Amino acid sequence: MATKKSAWAKFPHAAKAYDYPGDKLAKAWPALHAGDAEPFPDDKRAAALIKAAGKAAPKGVDAAALAGALQEAWRDFHRGDFQQAFEAGQALGPVGASVACKALAIHASYLVDDEDEQLRRYEQAGKLAEAAIAALPGEANSHYRFAHAMGRYSQGISIAKALKLGLATKVRKALEQALELAPKHAEAHTALGLYHAEIIDKVGSMIGGLTYGAKASEAEKHIATALKLTPASPIAHVEHANLLLLLHGDKREDDAAAAFEKAAKLKPRDAMEALDADFARAQIE
Repeated sequence: MATKKSAWAKFPHAAKAYDYPGDKLAKAWPALHAGDAEPFPDDKRAAALIKAAGKAAPKGVDAAALAGALQEAWRDFHRGDFQQAFEAGQALGPVGASVACKALAIHASYLVDDEDEQLRRYEQAGKLAEAAIAALPGEANSHYRFAHAMGRYSQGISIAKALKLGLATKVRKALEQALELAPKHAEAHTALGLYHAEIIDKVGSMIGGLTYGAKASEAEKHIATALKLTPASPIAHVEHANLLLLLHGDKREDDAAAAFEKAAKLKPRDAMEALDADFARAQIE
């Protein structure tokens, strides 16, 4: 299980550059969370989460304590202490699900080699996100974390199988809900762009359009929005490259390579972006 101490591979780079102690976290927050539109967890935000979660809020934790716990969990995430971030977020229930799900899914994507273990972790992140959707339906990231985890799970079992299981529709609806709540959620735009591209790649534009509403123009529109919102984010360029290959294949191979190269050259601002850049670099080496 993902909660076993021995199951977590360490972040492979020096974490010092991605440490945000004290007030540094709040100052860096807009850049660190330009992609996922996660609000900074100060006391006011924590109080709002407690009120919104109601009975699902952590017992015996006031706003100040919750704010402190969430900030520490996010510091762990940005530094690359993914296990600590996951465990700290999970311990807080639905109000900590955003950081827990992100830590679990990012670690699974880059630092877990066993495919079965990856799928188990994506499933676990999906269940945590479902609980967050039930408790905090007004939070964009409740829906986005579910879509991200289930999107990765779908890729792991194959998009064709995911379509048969109805997962693609669930992912699309979750992404659309996230964007309704947070129209500038760059990562949701990226994911929705990939949704359209992957379906077209698997079943073709005609069936994809008629059955799943997938359109190449929508894919390109969403990825363009994500790139405009987060031009300094490696993952936006990585997924742009992937989208180009899905929609156009060899015809846009040079453009995809250029996108991977751009992602690889960007200066990472945290551990996740360092891993994103590593992945991009591996595609062009």
